[in-house]
Amino acid sequence: MKLNDSRWVRWTALVLVALTMFFGYMFVDVLSPLQTLLQDSKGWSSTVFGIYGGSEYMLNVFGFLIVAGVILDKMGVRFTGLLSASLMVVGAGIKLYGISHNFAIDSFLNSFLVDIPASAKMACLGFAVFGCGVEMAGITVSRAIVKWFQGKELAMALGIEMAIARLGVFAVFSLSPWVSRWGGDQSVVTPVAIVGLLLCIGLLTYLTFTFMDKKLDSQIADANPSKEVEEPFKVRDLGKLFASRTFLIVAALCVLYYSAIFPFQKFATGMLEANLGIDNESAANIFRWFPIGAMVLTPILGFFLDTRGKGATMLVFGALLMTICHLIFAFVPLTRGIAYGAILLLGVSFSLVPAALWPSVPKLVDDKYLGSAYAVIFWIQNIGLCLFPMLIGAVLQWANQNYVAPMAIFASLGVIAFILGLWLKVEDRRKNYGLERPNIEK
Repeated sequence: MKLNDSRWVRWTALVLVALTMFFGYMFVDVLSPLQTLLQDSKGWSSTVFGIYGGSEYMLNVFGFLIVAGVILDKMGVRFTGLLSASLMVVGAGIKLYGISHNFAIDSFLNSFLVDIPASAKMACLGFAVFGCGVEMAGITVSRAIVKWFQGKELAMALGIEMAIARLGVFAVFSLSPWVSRWGGDQSVVTPVAIVGLLLCIGLLTYLTFTFMDKKLDSQIADANPSKEVEEPFKVRDLGKLFASRTFLIVAALCVLYYSAIFPFQKFATGMLEANLGIDNESAANIFRWFPIGAMVLTPILGFFLDTRGKGATMLVFGALLMTICHLIFAFVPLTRGIAYGAILLLGVSFSLVPAALWPSVPKLVDDKYLGSAYAVIFWIQNIGLCLFPMLIGAVLQWANQNYVAPMAIFASLGVIAFILGLWLKVEDRRKNYGLERPNIEK
């Protein structure tokens, strides 16, 4: 019996890699609830904050994620996972230095792009390095889960991994404003330092997983000594991905949907502060419930997808719910009750789409370039995640901190994603990819 045939062992492996993503997601949004404090203490305007938010994806947009996918398919999940976790730690250290009181190269950094504070430039550099690591970790963890759960509870496993990761968003929106007040004076340094230390723990949990994965590979080899060696992945295989219309529809749906989610997280606290007339901590306490809906429902929906199917249908409904949420924030006068309702609605949407999206990819591509397929989707997604925070920050500055136009932009992305979801259902019906069929093999 192989390691992944044991339910207890394969779920232990899942928890180990999910913890790496949990701490990574915490660091992604460690400064998101502190936009107002950054403006007051560091002089970061809405435009600068938007540039900072987009910098996480900058290096990935210029090709790093494609390289990461090739590395994953060539080197496997152990090497790639440790590399990605290490990059997260290094990037976090650079970002921490940039916003710290020990930052000593501000005079040089102030010599160019003078409208952007030196602290923001250094933080952007660190966030870009971190972004390479966290996005590489995302595709690696997805590939590792497919490896350990293929033919088993794949969608549920991916859903639970995403749920654990999103718990990091809840944790950081809860803790970051509180931790920033440690020591009396408010500071953005303490939350970044603490979550940076947690990233080191995430590196250790992934290191533990690599020993289990090595044992699994040995068992697979022993169980199939005469198995014919599969033709290795070649870089030219990437062309097959870009030639697949269905794959490109999934990638486009992904970039549109996530561009209305993650950039929104960066500005959500400020939006709630402005529209409800409440303080920073109260706004963060409202928004922190967004990932809870996703955290609870994603594994349940993953189980449904494994046993009943309907993946393409879930993508359509997820895009529709996300559109409704942003339209509420754009055009409905907010009360706390309406805000909580819209946030929870977005959480339901954020359960439906990822629960269905990532388990669908193995149905569209050959296993030997699955890592590169995830990388291409993440790369296209990163283009949107890089540009939209900058766009929203600029629009917000232009609109004098009025959030109607930014929320309308997010809603328009949801409309297009909804249309692509309907198109995907048509393609699946025509070519029988099995997107509506359950994942568990009987």
